[in-house]
Amino acid sequence: MLHFELVTPERLVRSEDVYMVTVPGTEGDFGVLEGHAPLMSTIRDGDLLVHKTQGAAPETIAIRGGFAEVNANGLTVLAEQAG
Repeated sequence: MLHFELVTPERLVRSEDVYMVTVPGTEGDFGVLEGHAPLMSTIRDGDLLVHKTQGAAPETIAIRGGFAEVNANGLTVLAEQAG
């Protein structure tokens, strides 16, 4: 499983293990699974798609601006706003 954290300047919004997250990058959307290569990207206003299990319908979380980082610990999205 992929460890996923969604953080805003005000609080930690999410911290959970999921199957996959699709991130709205400024260069285009990208999907992150467990074992993804390290990556840093700016993100645009849009929707994070969180797949809790393989084949599950995604949960949508609207975000505004920020950064995404993929490292050995998982995916961290630092968003200006999330809702």
